[in-house]
Amino acid sequence: MSGTFPPTLFAGHHYGVAGLGRNGNAAVAALLAMGASVQAWDDRPEARAALATHERLKVAPFANMLGLAALVLSPGIPHHLPSPHPLASMAMDAGVPILSDAELLFRAVRAAGGRARFAGITGTNGKSTTTVLLAHMLACGGIPVAAGGNLGPAALSLPLLPDDGVYVLEMSSYMLERLERLHFDAACLLNLTPDHLDRHGDMTGYTRAKMHVFDHQEPGDLAVLGATLPNYASLNRQLAPTRTTVACISGADIPQCDFYCTPPQALCDRHGVIADLTHVPDLPGTHNRENAAAATAMALHLGLPRAAVEGALRSFSALDHRQKTVGSVEGIRFINDSKATNADATARALACHERMVWIAGGTAKAGGIEPLAPLFGRVALALLIGRDAPVLARTLAQYKVPCRIVETLERAVPEAREAARALGVDVVMLSPACASFDQFSGFEARGARFAALVQALTADPEGTRAQ
Repeated sequence: MSGTFPPTLFAGHHYGVAGLGRNGNAAVAALLAMGASVQAWDDRPEARAALATHERLKVAPFANMLGLAALVLSPGIPHHLPSPHPLASMAMDAGVPILSDAELLFRAVRAAGGRARFAGITGTNGKSTTTVLLAHMLACGGIPVAAGGNLGPAALSLPLLPDDGVYVLEMSSYMLERLERLHFDAACLLNLTPDHLDRHGDMTGYTRAKMHVFDHQEPGDLAVLGATLPNYASLNRQLAPTRTTVACISGADIPQCDFYCTPPQALCDRHGVIADLTHVPDLPGTHNRENAAAATAMALHLGLPRAAVEGALRSFSALDHRQKTVGSVEGIRFINDSKATNADATARALACHERMVWIAGGTAKAGGIEPLAPLFGRVALALLIGRDAPVLARTLAQYKVPCRIVETLERAVPEAREAARALGVDVVMLSPACASFDQFSGFEARGARFAALVQALTADPEGTRAQ
C-alpha cells in the first residue's frame, strides 16, 4: 500500500544538512535516495563517521551556502533566538531557506505526483498521544497511514503513500518555524503552557510558532483548537480569513464545544454520543479525553466512519512513558509517566489518582512545581530525585507535603514500594515535572530505568535477591 520515492525526484538539487541526529541522518539518506546531492556536517566526529559513503555525499564543514536548494538544520539548532547559529546566519545571508524535514517530505510527495493528505498535531502536551491515536484510528478504518515527525520516525524516512493515504505528523514548535508550503488538510493545536521560551522569546513568540501548523489551510480543511487555550477566541479569529472549518475540542463537559465529554466518560459531538471512554483504559484523565476528542475530530474529517471510532479507541495501547502501568506488586500499581517534563504535564497525571506515592525531580523548569499546589493533597509521600530535588523539597515543605530526597531511581523505587505498603496507597507514579538530562540521556532512558527497576521488584517482591 506504500512505496518508495522515485530515485531521480530531486536530481540536480543540492542540499545542506547540519546536525546528524535522528532527523539529520534520515534527511541525508532520503535526499540521496531521491537523487539529490548532499553536503552534511556535524561537529561530533562519531556522528560524521556514522554516515555511509556515497558518491553524491560530501561530509565537510560549510564554508558557504552557494548552490544549496535548502539547508536542513537540526531542530535543536536555533536560527533566531536566543541567537542564530553561525550556519543559520550564513544561510539567511545567502538567501538559502532553512527547512524542516517535514517540509521536504511534503514537497517530495507532491513532486512524485502523490495526493496523500497531511495531518499535523502540535501543543505543549498531549501531541504524541494524539498523533499515535489518530494514526491508529485511521489504520483501524483501513486508511493507509504513516506517522512520525517529532515522534518516532523522522518525517523524511516515511514511505510514499497512495493517494488515499494520510501522513500524521507530530510537529514541534522548532519544526513549525521552518515551513514554507506544507499544507495540513487537518491541523490541531491542543494546548499552550510556557515552554521553550528561550527559543521563542516569550509566550507570544511561542504561540506564533505553534500557529504555523495552520499555515496554508483553505476552505474544506479542518483546524482543531483546544478549549483550554488561554487565548482561544483570538486564535480562532486569526483563522477566519482562511475560511477553514474550526472545531473546538475539550475533555470536559462543555457542550459549546464541537467535541467534548459528558460524565462519566461519553465522547460526544453535536450529533450525540460517539464513544464510551469507560472502556478505554489506556486514556485516563481529562487531558486524555481531550486527546481522544482531537483525534476523533480529525479522523472523522479524514474519512473514518463514525461507527468505527469506539472500536478504534478501545484497541488503542498507551505510549511508553505516558501514564503507562509497568508493573504491579502486592496490588500496588507502578505508573511510568516519565514524559511529564513540566508541571502542566504532571498536573494531568496527578489529577487521575486520588492518592499516590509520587516520584519527582530532575532539572526543574521555570516555575518549578508551584503550579501543582492544588493537587498536593493527593500526594501521600513524594520521593525526590535528581539535581533540583532540594528545590522541589522546599516547595513541598511550604505546603506541608511529606517528602524525602532519595537522589536516584534506584533508591526511589524500593522506598516507594515500602511507603505505599505502610500508607495503604495502591499507586506509585513516576511523573517528574522536570527534565531528565541531569541523570539520563532523555525521558525515555529515565522511564526505561524506572520500568526495569519495577520489573525487578515484580520478580522479587520481597527484595530477597543480593543487592
